[in-house]
Amino acid sequence: MVTSTAHNRLLNQTNALQLTFAEQTRELQDTVKELESFTYTVAHDLRAPLRAISNFSRILIEDYADRFQGEPLDYLERIVRSSERMSCLIDDLLKLSRIGRGEVTRHSVNLSEIVTEITARLQEQESGRTVRFEIEDKVMVSGDARLLAIAFENLLGNAHKFTRRRDEAVIRFFTAQHEGRRVIRVGDNGTGFDMRYRHKLFAPFQRLHRDEDFEGTGIGLVTVARIITRHGGEVWIEGIPNQGATVSIFIPPMAEA
Repeated sequence: MVTSTAHNRLLNQTNALQLTFAEQTRELQDTVKELESFTYTVAHDLRAPLRAISNFSRILIEDYADRFQGEPLDYLERIVRSSERMSCLIDDLLKLSRIGRGEVTRHSVNLSEIVTEITARLQEQESGRTVRFEIEDKVMVSGDARLLAIAFENLLGNAHKFTRRRDEAVIRFFTAQHEGRRVIRVGDNGTGFDMRYRHKLFAPFQRLHRDEDFEGTGIGLVTVARIITRHGGEVWIEGIPNQGATVSIFIPPMAEA
C-alpha cells in the first residue's frame, strides 16, 4: 500500500511538473511573438517620419546650399547620413522580425547553387574588385531554401565587405568534419577579429569595427543565428586579426531536427 501511495504521489508530481512546463513554454512562446510583433510595428511606423527627415534635409542641401555654408551645411549632411543609417537598421529589424514568424518548410536544398547566385550578385555590385570565390560543388542540406538564402547572403556579404582592403581577396564556401559532424563553412582572408570579443558578434547592434571602416548595423549575424536555430542547428565563428574569419554552421538532417 505504501508503495502504491508513493507511486501515485510521484505520478501526480510528474504530471504537475509537465503541466507547469507546458504553461511556461506557452507563455514564453507568446512573449516571443509579442516582442516580434512589437519590433515589427515600431520599426514599420518609424520609416515614414525618418524618410521625411532625410528628404527635407536633402532639399535644404540641394536647394538652399548657398544659404548653408560651413558648420550648418555639415550638420545637415550629418542628419542625412544618420537617417540613412537608421533606415538601414530599420530594414534589418523588419527582416529579422519576419524571420521569427511563419513555418520553416524543409526540403532538400542545393546550397552550392544558392551561394553561386549570391556571389554573382556581389561581383556585379563591385565589379572593380578582384575576389576569388572557391565554392564546393553540390553541398546539399535539408532546410528552408528562402531562409537559408537570407542567411548565406548575410554571411557572404560580410566576407565580401571585410575583404575589401585585400589586393587578393579569397572567399571560400566548403564543408568539413567537426566533432564527427559535417559542418558548412564560409571563410575569408579579410580583416578578421580578436576572439576575445566573439561573444558580441551574435548580439544585436554589437559591432567590432567603426562605421568609417566598415558599414553595417550589427544585425546580420543575429539574423543568421536565428535562421540556423530555427533549423535546429548551430553556428559559431572563429577569426584572427588581419588574417580573416570563418563561420561554421551545422544543420541537422530532417530526422534529427
